[in-house]
Amino acid sequence: MGNAYEVKPVSKPVRGSIRPPGSKSLTNRALITAALASGTSRLTGVLDSEDTRVMVESLGRLGVAVDHDAQSCTMRVTGCAGKPAASAAELWLENSGTSIRFLTALCALGDGRFRLDGSERMRERPIGDLVDALNALGAEVRCESNSDCPPVIVEGSGLSGGKTTVDGSLSSQFLSGLLMASPCARQPVDIHVSGQLVSQPYVDMTMGVMAQFGVTVGCPEPKLFRIPPQQYRSADYDIEPDASAASYFFAAAAVTGGEVTVQGLSTEALQGDVGFVDALVQMGCQVDYGDDSITLRGSELSGIDIDMNAISDTAQTLAVVAVFASGPTRIRNVAHNRHKETDRITAVVTELRRLGIEVEEHEDGMTIQPGEPRSAIIETYNDHRMAMSFALAGLRVPGVQIADPACTGKTYPGFWTDLEMICGGAA
Repeated sequence: MGNAYEVKPVSKPVRGSIRPPGSKSLTNRALITAALASGTSRLTGVLDSEDTRVMVESLGRLGVAVDHDAQSCTMRVTGCAGKPAASAAELWLENSGTSIRFLTALCALGDGRFRLDGSERMRERPIGDLVDALNALGAEVRCESNSDCPPVIVEGSGLSGGKTTVDGSLSSQFLSGLLMASPCARQPVDIHVSGQLVSQPYVDMTMGVMAQFGVTVGCPEPKLFRIPPQQYRSADYDIEPDASAASYFFAAAAVTGGEVTVQGLSTEALQGDVGFVDALVQMGCQVDYGDDSITLRGSELSGIDIDMNAISDTAQTLAVVAVFASGPTRIRNVAHNRHKETDRITAVVTELRRLGIEVEEHEDGMTIQPGEPRSAIIETYNDHRMAMSFALAGLRVPGVQIADPACTGKTYPGFWTDLEMICGGAA
């Protein structure tokens, strides 16, 4: 697509209907649980992206067969019944946080030596709390560089079980990885979460997927999870469209005063990011919920003060929407976003300022003052969500270009095509 992608402003409100690709979060969780199951599982609606490809390739190196039909968005996964067959493997996870954290826990169930590594940015993303928690359960895991970041070395002999503690304040993925591996331990596992548990809906999502493969998790008290030894069962599992990806299309309706329907999502969705719609309603939009769809209608936007801890992957989207509101917007309680694909707080503040917008950076978020954006080339920091969220500004502002548009391939390879499609009737 060249060095930069120039977003075409629309001349009238965006109107249309779309079904985004399958959820990356659900796809990677379903791949882990299906891999640990006995028998062959069939996953439908799966996402085909960089994050899911590195997961599939790594599972193959661990001896788990995954037959992927990209055209039909289907995968058949032949599980390993709780123990990877490979006795050694080198796994390369690019910058997929879910993949390296979930697979570190899965490798601890194996019998052998496994090394997990990734991109330069991955080597800056913390994983030490997960390493410590696994070691308390009888694993032998260490960070190769003694930095609490990848590369990770796992010298597996299975998980014995017992009690462990994990910090919940940096990433919910540590807890999710532990939860998915724990049913395959030899003894019951108790996991206590210390500190604030960020992104709680993603933990609920993890337990929801585990239940679809026959495993239950007890929660006898807040921040305590109890998992007895259990065997995952193979299943047919259909994956919802990605709610985080849907946020960009809902936001397109919001910033242009249009109307967009996202098919395949509802209030019953496992993904907490459907709650992004509630944030837009607080800003003045209207929403209609169907049995299998959500319709968002844009209106005059007002600034809000909002805690986005539970839906932090959509904070960048809301920050761009806030530019077009009638008053300031304060985004709170997303300090953990500094440890994502990039420091998503500093990056958003920097790029909004590049557009000529006044922004105050806080440790846990930012305050955005609405203004008249100017044309700019937006840097993406190799972060797919930077590219997709700042594309929204280009729907209203001529001359907005997105550097490195191909970075959306991490979770949404067809994003630019879908954005042009949904905006086609408004141009």
